Amino acid sequence: MSGRPTCRAPRTAGDEPRPTIEIGRIEGNGAMTIDIPERFNITTGLLDVHLDSGRADRPAYYTAAGITTYRDLAALTARVGHTLRDLGVEMEQRVILILPDSVEFVAAFVGAARIGAVPVPVSTLATSADYAYIFADARPTACVVAAEFLPRLRPFWRDLARPPKVLVVGDPGEFLGFAAEVARRGDRLPAPDTHKDDACYWLYTSGTTGRPKGVVHLHHDMVYCIAPYSQDVLGVAPGDRCLSVPRLFFSYGLCNSLFIPLMSGASAVLFAERAEPARVLELIGRHRPTVFFSVPTSYAALLKEMESRPADLSSVRVCLSAGETLPVPIFHRWRERTGVEALDFIGSTEVGYAYISNWPGQVRPGSTGKLLPVFEARLVDEAGRPVGPDEVGELLIKGESVAAGYWNQHERTKTAFQGEWFRTGDKFTCDTEGYYTYVGRSDDLLRVGGAYVAPVEVEAVLLAHPDVLEAAVIGAPDEHGLVKPKAFVVLRDGPRAGDGAIRDLQGFVKERLAPYKYPRWIEFVPEIPKTATGKIQRFKLRAP
Repeated sequence: MSGRPTCRAPRTAGDEPRPTIEIGRIEGNGAMTIDIPERFNITTGLLDVHLDSGRADRPAYYTAAGITTYRDLAALTARVGHTLRDLGVEMEQRVILILPDSVEFVAAFVGAARIGAVPVPVSTLATSADYAYIFADARPTACVVAAEFLPRLRPFWRDLARPPKVLVVGDPGEFLGFAAEVARRGDRLPAPDTHKDDACYWLYTSGTTGRPKGVVHLHHDMVYCIAPYSQDVLGVAPGDRCLSVPRLFFSYGLCNSLFIPLMSGASAVLFAERAEPARVLELIGRHRPTVFFSVPTSYAALLKEMESRPADLSSVRVCLSAGETLPVPIFHRWRERTGVEALDFIGSTEVGYAYISNWPGQVRPGSTGKLLPVFEARLVDEAGRPVGPDEVGELLIKGESVAAGYWNQHERTKTAFQGEWFRTGDKFTCDTEGYYTYVGRSDDLLRVGGAYVAPVEVEAVLLAHPDVLEAAVIGAPDEHGLVKPKAFVVLRDGPRAGDGAIRDLQGFVKERLAPYKYPRWIEFVPEIPKTATGKIQRFKLRAP
């Protein structure tokens, strides 16, 4: 592994040399081992190692504003860390981030973790009600937010028991200005004496009730899941440049644009606007990324865009697809158009990143790939018994990157995290060659554009419409084979067809939920099939 960056422990008293973590040592049995000291802060492996290894002036990020070097990023991160401390943020206290993809996002995330606080990125697509719930649950001491999202905070701000200090990127209004505050602070900040098992960051992920769960990750977690994947599967090195369609507030995007490039000494392209196909292709042509991350929905949209405009993807050497299963036709069309395989893989917020993946040159279209060597897996039936080859079972994963649990969700933590094993809720088969194929969710959650959608959440909004008596939501494939929400609706005045009624209900949902959650199709029916106890029989709605 010579020539690859290593992670290091924080500086000790007297500024003695930091012990090195040897990432990716291969043992005789082919397994990878990773050594992390007890006293450890993840930011030393994201920044310090590059400054100490002569990479300070190499690009870390490319944005519309220009190039941010590792030296620039380290200085801004230090200034943010000092600012948060001066605002009263202490170790283990939460700092909520509501920011578009930007250097400010990265500096706020790393700066909070640098002082032992806990950054909590939150979706910029969330509603005011979503934010109200998360703020009450996380109880942050501070919040770093872009000015454009302030209107979604104001409706509940005065109702918080302890409103956090607010740093605003952009026009601060009545709050503190991010740029002015960080400019007044120093640009050097030693990492605190954190333990490798201290909380590092949280991410909120939706559950079957639609209420998000705060997933708690520790400082050592990402070393175990990012380093092996980025080095052994992707081969990411300091000369690589990453471009991710998924945003930083998603676990997938956070790893693509922050953990993978920074742990590898590579660089990434960040853009704040929506990832429209034309814009993504323009960015690829301008910045020449070598590693491209996206989701099946986006691959389908990019292929359609390339039918009517030239596109140069010759710089891209590896493509990644996750969030939902990559349909076989899209895989073949992408490879034929670009000459590059899209590596389908699966990961989760709870595990941190990928645990099953296709490998370059070993892709089996339609399959999610093989288990990564740093993890163990089981496929079990409903009684917890192992299933045989090609039999469907629920996937359980064991590995050092698995989260500590869910914040304030004791019962859910006990259900999902059982001893050393995490119950993913995903159904798979595994053949005799070790290839896993995704079958579906154990519960009713849908994956839409890489994000979870809880049918009950969409149903609740539909039921709030005065014309709706009953509603049920399932996943249905679009013309590309990608899953989108479909609603079955019983109207109070009986069945009614017409595009006007459909558009009315779709608009009603869009106004109250994140846009990707609205039902792409609505079918008016006389009744919803239910069990004797009143539970919706979704399998009947899915039947052709």
